[in-house]
Amino acid sequence: MNSTASEVLEFVKESDIKFVRLGFCDILGLQKNIAIMADQLRFAFENGISFDAHAINGFRDVTQSDLLLFPDPATLAILPWRPGPGRTAHFFCDIKNPDGSDFLHDGRTLLKCVANRCENLGYFCKIGAECEFYLFKTGGNGEPIDVALDKGGYLDISPLDKGEDIRREICLTLEEMGVKPETSHHEQGPGQNEIDFKFSDALACADNFQTFKSVVKAITARNGLFASFMPKPVLNAPGSGMHVNLSLAQDGRNIFKHASEGHSRIAESFIAGVLVKTPEMTLFLNPLANSYDRFGKFEAPKYVSWSHQNRSQLIRIPAAIGERVRMELRSPDPSLNPYLAFALIISAGLDGIESDMILPPAINTDLFTADESVTKSLTPLPGSLEQAIALAQDSDFVKGVVGEELLVKYLAVKKAEAADFAAVEDKVRFYMERYFNVI
Repeated sequence: MNSTASEVLEFVKESDIKFVRLGFCDILGLQKNIAIMADQLRFAFENGISFDAHAINGFRDVTQSDLLLFPDPATLAILPWRPGPGRTAHFFCDIKNPDGSDFLHDGRTLLKCVANRCENLGYFCKIGAECEFYLFKTGGNGEPIDVALDKGGYLDISPLDKGEDIRREICLTLEEMGVKPETSHHEQGPGQNEIDFKFSDALACADNFQTFKSVVKAITARNGLFASFMPKPVLNAPGSGMHVNLSLAQDGRNIFKHASEGHSRIAESFIAGVLVKTPEMTLFLNPLANSYDRFGKFEAPKYVSWSHQNRSQLIRIPAAIGERVRMELRSPDPSLNPYLAFALIISAGLDGIESDMILPPAINTDLFTADESVTKSLTPLPGSLEQAIALAQDSDFVKGVVGEELLVKYLAVKKAEAADFAAVEDKVRFYMERYFNVI
């Protein structure tokens, strides 16, 4: 991948690239972009491209509406579904104010700051994502309908699994764009799929997740289908999670160790920090009213707990060796803003290290069937969007990571959403009208 502006400009000139998409997202993680002609790219690198920030959810009011997009040359990717002649390139962008200072509501810049904090403490955080999604059919007008592509189950093959060719096309497209998929398969729900991609640094993983979602949407649409990243698009079927795998390297070595070697105290404190802060940051990990229908069912966690391998826990330590030893946070879902979510998760772990937190004992039982004598002592995750809002609003930790102004704007959006949800009688209709075509 090209890493400097001069190298990128030369590559663009030699590669028949005529259009350039400058990508970013709003505070909720919804992707946006401006397309420019390739001969404007040098100007974009040097001066930025202006856009109306008042029109972007959670950014600016109309009195100070100008912001600038600066493409990150290290994120250059060619869109394979926009072939030549006149190819299209894509960049992720940093957002700046007209005076050149960083825009404080830019999640990408915020995540960079947290990654720098991590490195200043002597650690390098690696993140890998496991993302689930559903495939639905479309109607005669091309609009999605809530009919799943197939009736397959976990790890099924054709003909029960009707999505294997689409997953193959998605994986090949991701590879062409520099994102390395590792595994793909049919998940438990009808029409439900999962693709996992290789771990990387936090910023690259967040960028890759945004690329992943756009590729899935584009490839499925090209095949006459619709992909949904709603946390719970089918209420009586498994929800879609976005499991976040994290490890820490120190001096180039993974400090997360296999259980047989005994845990690193630093890794335990990192895990403890994430455990303690997860309820407070759940609003950013599970941002929709629909998110809370997923908890406590079909391997989605309900309580703040951890153990090895156990998929009923909030955090599990998967069976792995060497560089693959890690913690897996199982509560997030794919409707999140990855930049804000990763910034909060890493910050929680670093707070755990700096406070020398003690990891509580593992809960080595199936919490989906456990007796109340086991679960009554455990802290539950928020059970609704309203509860998650209340916890985030009162959290000095969340405010310290994302900033008071961004938090106020995020809370305002979510409070309005929660009020709309509380006012409806038919929550399924609300989900379909509010989220289905968007997430």
